Amino acid sequence: MADGGELTRATARLLEGRHGRLGAAALRAALVDLYEFWLGKGATAAGVDTAEPGVALVAVGGLGRRELVPFSDLDLVLVHNGNPRVGDMADALWYPLWDAKVGLDHAVRTPGEALKVASEDLRTALGLLDLRHLAGDAELAARLASAARDQWRRTARKRIDELTDSVHTRWRRSGEIAQSAEPDLKHGRGGLRDFAVLEALAVAQLTDRPGEELLTAKELLLDVRTELRRELRRERDVLSAPEADPVAAELGFSDRFTLARKLSGAGRVVAYAVDVALRSTVEPSRSRFGRRPARTPLAEGVVLHGVEVALARDAVPAKDPALLLRVAAASARTRKPISHGTLRALAESAPELRTPWPDDARNALVELLGAGEGLVDAVEALDRTGLWARLFPEWGAIRDLPPRSPVHQWTVDRHLIQACVEAAKLTTTVSRPDLLLIGALLHDIGKGRDADHSELGAKISAQVAERLGLPPADVATVSAAVRHHLLLPHTATRRDIADAATVSRVAKTLDSDVVLLELLHALTRADSLATGPGVWTDWKDRLLAELVASCEATMHGKGFSPPEPLDEEQRELVAQAARTGLGQVRITAHGKVVTAVLAVPAGRELLAPAAGVLALNSLEVHGAALREHDDGRAGVFTASPKFGSLPDPALLREQFARAVAGTLPLTERIAAKERDYSTSSVAVVAPHVRWFDGETSGPNAVVLELRAADRIGLLFRVAGALRGEAHVLWAKAATLGGAVVDSFALSPRRGSVTAQWRAKVVEAVLAAVS
Repeated sequence: MADGGELTRATARLLEGRHGRLGAAALRAALVDLYEFWLGKGATAAGVDTAEPGVALVAVGGLGRRELVPFSDLDLVLVHNGNPRVGDMADALWYPLWDAKVGLDHAVRTPGEALKVASEDLRTALGLLDLRHLAGDAELAARLASAARDQWRRTARKRIDELTDSVHTRWRRSGEIAQSAEPDLKHGRGGLRDFAVLEALAVAQLTDRPGEELLTAKELLLDVRTELRRELRRERDVLSAPEADPVAAELGFSDRFTLARKLSGAGRVVAYAVDVALRSTVEPSRSRFGRRPARTPLAEGVVLHGVEVALARDAVPAKDPALLLRVAAASARTRKPISHGTLRALAESAPELRTPWPDDARNALVELLGAGEGLVDAVEALDRTGLWARLFPEWGAIRDLPPRSPVHQWTVDRHLIQACVEAAKLTTTVSRPDLLLIGALLHDIGKGRDADHSELGAKISAQVAERLGLPPADVATVSAAVRHHLLLPHTATRRDIADAATVSRVAKTLDSDVVLLELLHALTRADSLATGPGVWTDWKDRLLAELVASCEATMHGKGFSPPEPLDEEQRELVAQAARTGLGQVRITAHGKVVTAVLAVPAGRELLAPAAGVLALNSLEVHGAALREHDDGRAGVFTASPKFGSLPDPALLREQFARAVAGTLPLTERIAAKERDYSTSSVAVVAPHVRWFDGETSGPNAVVLELRAADRIGLLFRVAGALRGEAHVLWAKAATLGGAVVDSFALSPRRGSVTAQWRAKVVEAVLAAVS
C-alpha cells in the first residue's frame, strides 16, 4: 500500500522550495509528476496493473489536464469491465489519499456507466473530456476517452441551453474576474471554469480552439491561483488585497495594482470569448420552426434580429455617427447582446463623432446611461472592440484601475458604470436626469493620476461635456457636480448639520444652485450604492436628506420657467384652426429633427390628440410647449423618429384632424403599438410627482411636474388622465434619454385648488404612467 504520509511530506517540500523555489508553472508540473508517481505505485500495489478483466485508473479535472495547483482535490475514476475485485482495489487506492488529507472526488464505473452518467450530468460530461490514463489498462481508458468525446460531439448542441444556464448561474453566484476588487479565479465570470467551457465547445467542433490571447489569459489565471494557494497553504480561489501583494511579487509585478489590471484584462478576454461562443452555437439565422426570426425595429437603423441587436438592412454606419450609440442604447435597454458582426461593422466603418456631438448622439448616450443593468454588458462590448475609447479617450487612465480603498467592490471604470446603473433608478428624483447620468459616468474620471481626483475630474468632465455639445451652463453644472461630488456625504457625516453655518457654507459652495444640489443628492446615493455593500445606510440616507432640505430652504430656488409665447406664424395657425373648426398641423424638419405645431379651435382638446398622433407615428417628443391664443390653442413639439423615416405630413394632418374630431381610436392604436414594440421598453423607475405654487399666473392655478421613465404614448396617457380633473393652461415636456420631465400648469375643472383635488390628480397621473 502506498504511504500517504510520504505524499504529504513530498508535497510540503515542493511548496517550501527546499531544493530551490519553483515558478508557478514549474510547481504545477512538479505536483503532477509527484501525484502520478505516487498513484502509479498505489495502483500497482492495489493490483490495478495485473487485474483481469481490464481495470484502469484515470484522472479528470486538474490532474487530467496537467494543471494541478496546490491543495487541489483529485478527480479520479477507476474504470473496469466488471472485475469482481474492483471494490477492494478502490479501497486500497482511496484510503491512503484520505490519510494524507488529500481532497478526493472519486468514482468506480464501467465505461457504460460513465457514459450514462455523462448523458445525464453536464459536469461529468465536461469532466470526461479531460480524461487521461494513469495506470492499468491503457486501451480501456482510451476507449472511454474516445467514446466520451464522441458522445459530447453528438449531443453538445442539444445541451447548449443547459450549459448556458449553468454558466449564468455560476456567474451570478461568484461574480466577475474583470473589474472586481476580489475576483474568484476559478468560478468567476472570465475565470478558469469559463476557459473549460471554451475548450468543451471546441471539442464539440462548435467553435475554434482558443487562440494565443486566450491561452495567455488562462496562464495568468493559473499562475495567480497557484501562487495564492502557495502563499496561504490552503485551498482558496478568491484573491483579496492582503494576499495580492505577495502574489504580485512572486509573479514579477511591481505591485498588486499592476497585477489587478492584468488580471482584470485577462478576465475580460475570457468572459467576452465565452459570451460570443455561447451565442454563436445557437443558429442565428433561423428559428426553432425553420423560419427566419423577426427583425423588430428598436431605433433608427437598429433592429432586434433573433436574440441579438443588429444593424437594420438599410443602415449605413459610415454616414451615421450616432448609430453606434443607438445600437448600444438598444442593447442596454432590451438586455440583448450586440451581434458580433454588428460590432465588427461599427469598428470598421463608424465615423468619429466631431465636437460638438449632434443632438441625436447626445440623446442616445443619455438613453444608454439610463438603461439600468443592461448598461454593463453594452459598455463592455463596446470597450472590448475599441469603440468605447473612441467615444471617451479619457477612459484609458481608469480602465481596470483597482481601487485604493478596501470598501470598493469594483475597479474604477466598472464603479463609474455601476454608478450610472444606480443613478438610472433616481432619474425621476431630479429635474435634469441627463446631467445626473453624465455626472455619474464622470465623477471619478480624475482617478489614476497624481492629483486630487475631484479637482482634476472637474476639468476633465468640463472638456467631455463640451465635446458632448452641452450648452455652457450645463457644462458648468456637470463640472461642479464632479468637483463637489463628495461635499454632501462628507458634510453630513463629519459636521453638525443642525448648525446654520454648516448649511450656509454648503449653499455658498454650490452658489445657491438648487438644480446642482438635487443632482449631488442623487449622485451621492448612486456613488455609495455602486461602491459596495454597506456603504449606503439608513443613517447616511437620513443625514443627507436633512442636510439637503436645510440647504433648499436657504437657497429659495425655483424649479422651472413657463414656456415661451407663440410667434406670429404659430398664432396664424391657431387663427386658421379657429376659422375652419378643424385641427391644423404645420411641420418643419431640420435633418431628423421635426418641429410640429398643432393647433385646435377653442373648446377642443389639444394635448391628448397631439401627443397621441405623434406617438402613433413613432415620433419621440423631446420638448413641448402648450399655449392659448385668442380663439384657439397651439402646441409646439420638437421630436424625432424613434426609428424609420419622417412621417408623411399629409398623413399626420389627416390623423390629427380625426383625433380632434374623436373619430380616430388613439387609445387602442397606441396600446397595440406598445405591445408590438415592448422589447424597446426602458428600465422601470418609480414616477415622481411634485407640486409648485406661485409659479404661474392666476389665483386658482398650480404647476404639476411629472418625472417618469419614457415610453410610447406616455404624454398621451398623462394628458388623458388630466382631462377628467383639470384644465391644462400650458405644458412643457422634455425627454432626456430614457426619462421625461413634464410640467403642466393646471386649474381645477370645478371648484378651487384643494388638497383633495391634488390627491385625485396625482392618483390619476400615477395610474396612467404605471
